[in-house]
Amino acid sequence: MGLRVVQWATGGVGVAAIKGVLEHPELELVGCWVYSPHKAGKDVGELVGTEPLGVTATDSLDEILALDADAVIYSPLLPDPDVVAALLRSGKNVVTPVGWVYPSDRQGAPLREAAIAGNATLHGTGIAPGGISEKFPLLFSAFSTGVTFVRAEEFSDLRTYEAPDVVRHVMGFGEVPDKALSGPMQKLLDGGFIQAVNMIVDKVGFRTDPKVRSTQEIAVATAPIESPIGVIEPGQVAGRKFHWEALVADEPAVRVTVNWLMGEQNLDPAWTFGPEGQRYEMEVRGNPDVNIVVKGFQSAVGGEGPEYGIVGTAAHCVNSVPAVCAAAPGIATYLDLPLIGGRAAPRLG
Repeated sequence: MGLRVVQWATGGVGVAAIKGVLEHPELELVGCWVYSPHKAGKDVGELVGTEPLGVTATDSLDEILALDADAVIYSPLLPDPDVVAALLRSGKNVVTPVGWVYPSDRQGAPLREAAIAGNATLHGTGIAPGGISEKFPLLFSAFSTGVTFVRAEEFSDLRTYEAPDVVRHVMGFGEVPDKALSGPMQKLLDGGFIQAVNMIVDKVGFRTDPKVRSTQEIAVATAPIESPIGVIEPGQVAGRKFHWEALVADEPAVRVTVNWLMGEQNLDPAWTFGPEGQRYEMEVRGNPDVNIVVKGFQSAVGGEGPEYGIVGTAAHCVNSVPAVCAAAPGIATYLDLPLIGGRAAPRLG
């Protein structure tokens, strides 16, 4: 018998996480929480498109708290700290892609207290933030001395993102610029990406200003653009950039940037991904300079198959469970855990 795992929510990351747990030799799925009462009571296999798994989904927090489980992979659209605290107090380790990658003492205090009370551990992970934005730039910085600058940057075509309500109402695409700029997206992103920047600052040892600078830019359509949210008309938002910078004497020492476009045509400003297309980039300036381009997480527009960034996010959570269960109670960041890798496919392990 492996470590007993509960999956919280069955959106894109949740479904991929369940499938990842089924493939992991050290893990066993024992529970699943769902938002919808229409999903509650169903076998989880029916929800994720596999054979029956003998695990019944529930929409009851109390039922999850009462389960004998080692860990919860907590992947709602938006985090609820009270729910996370309850899970931790019930003795369940929590691995999540929606926060707490590198919380400050003040940010982490209530959940650290809950974790210690439950003899459990909280770990924030994911892909960006939660991997490309801080963990892997730090990994590659080990190949340089005298580091002067660290950058992590995402270039993604949002036409592959199959969550139209989120794209329009949360991300602000298809809105007029003023509404998008004043919408919730900057604040929602700030929490995780500021923590990512601070992790790099602290680990590398930059003497930066205490406050991370957050800025954003907008591109609008100059002609109709077909998109998952319908046609984006001229003057409506069709591209967004967000930047987070840690400054030393007004010069960036760390910069994390997100570039989200609805394609590369008919934009003002005329933003493009450049010849390398969709990707993640990481850069370390030092002795020597290091530049890394990562592809494979963004899906082709109009292509078949899953959004691989979502699958990668889920896998990072799944593969972290054994190390998190073995960690000391409290909040464990990447700086506290050992090297985490994937596991062999069942037919090869």
